[in-house]
Amino acid sequence: MSRAIRLQQRTCPDELLSLLQQQGMSALEARIYAARGIASPQELEHEVSRLLPWQPLKNARAMSERLADAIAARQKLLIVADYDADGATACAVGMRGLGMLGAVVDFIVPNRFEYGYGLTPEIVEQAAQRHPDILITVDNGIASVAGVARAKALGLEVLITDHHLPGDALPDALIVNPNQAGCEFPSKHLAGVGVMFYVLLALRAVLRERGVFADGKGPNLANLLDLVALGTVADVVKLDSNNRILVEQGLRRIRAGRCAPGIEALCRIAGRNPARAGCFDLGFALGPRLNAAGRLDDMSLGIACLLAGSIDAAEPLARELDRMNRTRREIEGGMREEAEQILERVNVAGQFSVVLFQPDWHQGVVGIVAARVKERFHRPTIVFAQASDTEIKGSGRSIPGLHLRDALDLVSKRHPNLIQRFGGHAMAAGLSLRPADFSRFAAAFEAVCAELMEGRLPEQVVDTDGELPPEGFHFAQVEKLEQQVWGQGFPAPVFTGTFSVVEQRLVGEKHLKLRLATPYGQVFDAMRFSHAEPLPPTISAAYRIGINEFRGERNVQLQIEYCI
Repeated sequence: MSRAIRLQQRTCPDELLSLLQQQGMSALEARIYAARGIASPQELEHEVSRLLPWQPLKNARAMSERLADAIAARQKLLIVADYDADGATACAVGMRGLGMLGAVVDFIVPNRFEYGYGLTPEIVEQAAQRHPDILITVDNGIASVAGVARAKALGLEVLITDHHLPGDALPDALIVNPNQAGCEFPSKHLAGVGVMFYVLLALRAVLRERGVFADGKGPNLANLLDLVALGTVADVVKLDSNNRILVEQGLRRIRAGRCAPGIEALCRIAGRNPARAGCFDLGFALGPRLNAAGRLDDMSLGIACLLAGSIDAAEPLARELDRMNRTRREIEGGMREEAEQILERVNVAGQFSVVLFQPDWHQGVVGIVAARVKERFHRPTIVFAQASDTEIKGSGRSIPGLHLRDALDLVSKRHPNLIQRFGGHAMAAGLSLRPADFSRFAAAFEAVCAELMEGRLPEQVVDTDGELPPEGFHFAQVEKLEQQVWGQGFPAPVFTGTFSVVEQRLVGEKHLKLRLATPYGQVFDAMRFSHAEPLPPTISAAYRIGINEFRGERNVQLQIEYCI
């Protein structure tokens, strides 16, 4: 299938462009940042002092008062984690932060294959065997109505920290979640780890008020920001101004060699230089290795790596995570090949969605396969695997313009009892069905997608930042742009241009290594990943620009995204 791809230059408001140039920005930088809604260079400053205060976060004070009482009474706290990188980092931040503040705290993480997602009644039963006084959820719990009810029946108190969208019913517990009704916290895009970090800020403030700390200040919670940065980037939440501060502060700690030993070990095993760590390293090198534990086994190994007290203790755990990630890639590759073979027999071009199921596919990898299929065909995609004789579990990924959780909610309302459970947000969601209902669900989901897209098959639109002037290719300018915090909702620049192909050769059997000449006579190395077909002598392309480090040398390199 050939995707419909259209390039369009981002709208750049003249007023913002003029404002930024008046405040000293170059014409190129002003164009890039104005197109992303930046009105002042101060919005790009990432000092801790610019973080949003914790006070508007609904229930943050009430939860902190309860935790302060628990610490004073030496009550046992048990963190119930989630099994992805956000959940793992949130657990590590909770363990380290609560420990720094004087709590007696431990953690438990569900095995996704045995207990499913969130605070289920089953994981409550398991947690109760540890004899805690309070359960604290991180990156989950907003939908755990039955789990909280079971905890109360067992005499366990539950505190919920989460960032997922609430459903129609809330659990009967104290909840901190910026997306719950009535919460006035300005940033609705905190990751689970960010929510936990903010609860700790509130708790430290309450403990200060109570005169707990001899120095009047208490521990420096900024020491946790490397973990916050990793979880925030890995969970692909929108990098609004507040999240960019959290990420930049964490990256500064990593670059300065002041990060958790587990993060340093993951950098080493991934071949990344911590001194030059960026968002790409967190999202595409460390995050997948951490996630591999939750996908193939359980996340306790990943959390243990993040909590390791020394590099010697962390390195063997990081090596095991790396091994798991290689296994995950092999499983994913096989599943993706099978998915593509299935889709060769289907007219995806005429469909509004893609829904796939194979009984022998791996539950832990369906989300990644869904993402790959979505990227290739630009359709909302849900991939299912067999969970038991009576249940199949699916993971979905969506495209701009189709809110996946809302689509599943509509399917559920129109076909009661078809979906057993579902949850998620705009771009990703999970659900479970009875095996016999797969075909009926696929048809219902396709119908809802067609309706929500108003009968127009989706066209992929790639936003660009236009052409790069000659000075835009200079090393210092490229390095300055590369050091910015880019990510979801604040995308790294993509430029367009025409190049002469000076050299090209195949590397790794499926990638093109290139030498490209600009119209200004500059010649640069370039890569075109996952494309083996040779290019003509002249190309028009959409590309990213960055600094590549190889054998100690750092040079400007282009990454070709699309040839037009």
